[in-house]
Amino acid sequence: MDANLLFICTGNYYRSRFAEAVFNFYSSARDLPWRAFSRGLAVGPAPFPISPFARSRLQQLGIPLAHTGGSPLCLREADLAQADRAIALQEWEHRPMIARLFPQWLDRICFWDIDDVDRMPAGIALSKIEKRVLLLLEELGGGRSAESLPEAPPERPGGNRSRSTERLA
Repeated sequence: MDANLLFICTGNYYRSRFAEAVFNFYSSARDLPWRAFSRGLAVGPAPFPISPFARSRLQQLGIPLAHTGGSPLCLREADLAQADRAIALQEWEHRPMIARLFPQWLDRICFWDIDDVDRMPAGIALSKIEKRVLLLLEELGGGRSAESLPEAPPERPGGNRSRSTERLA
């Protein structure tokens, strides 16, 4: 049975959906026992099922949209309970929301530092997500090098190393 990784962002439209697709594509390619899903803390109406920025970058990477959910979904406590690990994409933005909505889960969520498109250009944000996901896959794969992954386009400047994630109980 696969372990579950939960990516959390605000609208489950851009960052978390992109992270989910990238993770699932490369996890499957490496035959890892992990599957990602994603949810949002404040899901609202969206003009498309996934952000055009995320869709375009996934197409550039050759990652089919089948590696992410069909539409944005709101985070529920059952999602947190189902996750073996959870990552919120932006600490300053998501920590207060999670503290208000799911305070009992706050210390079990790892926070990254990927800003939304209104604060960081999509190319930089998506590149940071790609890099962090690849580092996370390396960690989950027992330290196997990223060279064993299918080739991805060259890295853009601005990425950071991932903090390790917390295992949810």
